[in-house]
This record gives sequence, C-alpha cells and structure tokens, in this order.
Amino acid sequence: MQLFILKIGGKLLDDDAQLSSALTAFANIAGPKILVHGGGKKGSDISRKLGIEPQMVEGRRITDAATLEVVTMVYAGLLNKTVVAKLQALGCNAIGLSGADGNAILSKKRGAGAIDYGFVGDVETVNNALIINF
Repeated sequence: MQLFILKIGGKLLDDDAQLSSALTAFANIAGPKILVHGGGKKGSDISRKLGIEPQMVEGRRITDAATLEVVTMVYAGLLNKTVVAKLQALGCNAIGLSGADGNAILSKKRGAGAIDYGFVGDVETVNNALIINF
C-alpha cells in the first residue's frame, strides 16, 4: 500500500475555509497518510506578541534561540494540536508529532554561509520505523 504525504503551509492554516477543505480531503484519503504543516505567519504573530521581532531573509526565517522556543511552541503545540483536533472531528484518527518526538527526524545545524540562519537545520535521517509503525 502506498503512503500519501501532504504538506500544507502557514497561509492555508490561516484560512479556515481552505483549511477545512484541505483537511476534509485529507481525511477522505484511504490508506496510510501523513500531513506535514508549516505555520510561519502564526509563529511570527506570536513572536511579535512576545516582543521578538521575526527576522526573515529572502522568505526564510532566521532562527535564534528565542525564536526557536516560539516556533517550537507554536508549530509543535498550538498549530499541531489544532490540526489533530480538526482531523479527529472529521473521523480521521490522528496523532501529532514534531521531528523531535521519537527522533522522528534527525537534522544537522546548517553551517553559516553568506547568511547564518541560526538553529535552522538540514534533515539527515528520518526514523521510518517510528512513522510506519504508528
């Protein structure tokens, strides 16, 4: 059986009608599936509320220690659990993981080149066994 993976961005998460439509379509896909989500706008909004001005270069977030705390809270917490709850309401049994959970995704901090993105990393391995056995 083939695994279906869908990535949705932060802009879609901010639009209730589009999010509802995307999650309904996702919930109706038969077989194993994974939904990956972003959440940049919400992360930036919460950062500003906490007095941390988001830093972006060419559309990419500079992730210093304070920003890492915020995006972890927002992406792995608020947004993740919101998506899980909406999928559950659609009858789609769902769990929410971050890359840190169960070493689902191991990455290496990206070296500083012309731009230092801070704690941004590049994926080195994915714990397939963890994901497949869920």
